[in-house]
Amino acid sequence: MRILLWPILILLFLITLVFALRNAQPVTINFLAGYGWTAPLVLQLLVFFVLGALVGVLALVGKVIRYRREAIKLRRELRVRQAATPPAVDVVLEQPRDAV
Repeated sequence: MRILLWPILILLFLITLVFALRNAQPVTINFLAGYGWTAPLVLQLLVFFVLGALVGVLALVGKVIRYRREAIKLRRELRVRQAATPPAVDVVLEQPRDAV
């Protein structure tokens, strides 16, 4: 599977590189209240992609923390239950031997 993954990743990188080189002209993005930002299109796309990824990660931080706390609580509960239960003792009963 990794043999197929590397050519696909290389192809994706090359397509992205060609896209970046072909779109190097400056573009202006106009924000509210008359503010604007002029920069190459590729730089603007990269900045907004990174900002979007950061917003996505921050949106998940609360869930991750909640799941980690739950996992810690469940591990603690499991340790308490294991400590409260006496270990199982295997009793082997011998078969009566016939007198020869």
